[in-house]
Amino acid sequence: MIFRSNNWNKFRYSLYVPVYDAVARWFAPYRRTSIEALHLQPGEHVLIVGAGTGLDLEHIPVGVRITATDLTPLMVQRIKVRNRLLFHDLDARVMDGQKLDIESQSFDVVILHLILAVIPDPVACLREAERVLKPGGRITVFDKFLPPDTSPSLARRWTNIFAFILATDINRRFEDILKKTNLESVSDEAVGWHGNLRVIQLKKSSN
Repeated sequence: MIFRSNNWNKFRYSLYVPVYDAVARWFAPYRRTSIEALHLQPGEHVLIVGAGTGLDLEHIPVGVRITATDLTPLMVQRIKVRNRLLFHDLDARVMDGQKLDIESQSFDVVILHLILAVIPDPVACLREAERVLKPGGRITVFDKFLPPDTSPSLARRWTNIFAFILATDINRRFEDILKKTNLESVSDEAVGWHGNLRVIQLKKSSN
């Protein structure tokens, strides 16, 4: 289906670049909560998958190495411009989050903010995050998911047809995505929208 493809995501988010920050800044408190829970340390290497225009950069302490990726070239350009005032040690690249052009076990931390509900294959995305993470590394997820043990209403299913075409899938279950990996759930906090917005901390086994 055309609406479940990288080409569609690249097209629509290229159109959204001029207004993206005005809408996405609404989520700033949740981004900050998610990143603060990581307790980032100087020298750690952080990967941001689906970084958009780089709004997460404002919540990351200086001294952390950052690689930020996004499928949309115009978004990556905005990331670089934003960092001119933030002075992070930053490498921003155009990349598919479902197939990262990155060596395995390269990062201490992976940030997945508002990407698992957008990307065509969220399982592939989370598996890739797991692959590039060092043993004992951490992942933070902030996104919209169905609350655990609930089913979407008929109205929500119809709404999702238009939501997914325009921006995001509102009916994905994080539990179904997680069980396809070997990651460990550390914490899972509902932070808004009646339990639909969640901040989830994951860990890769040290073994």
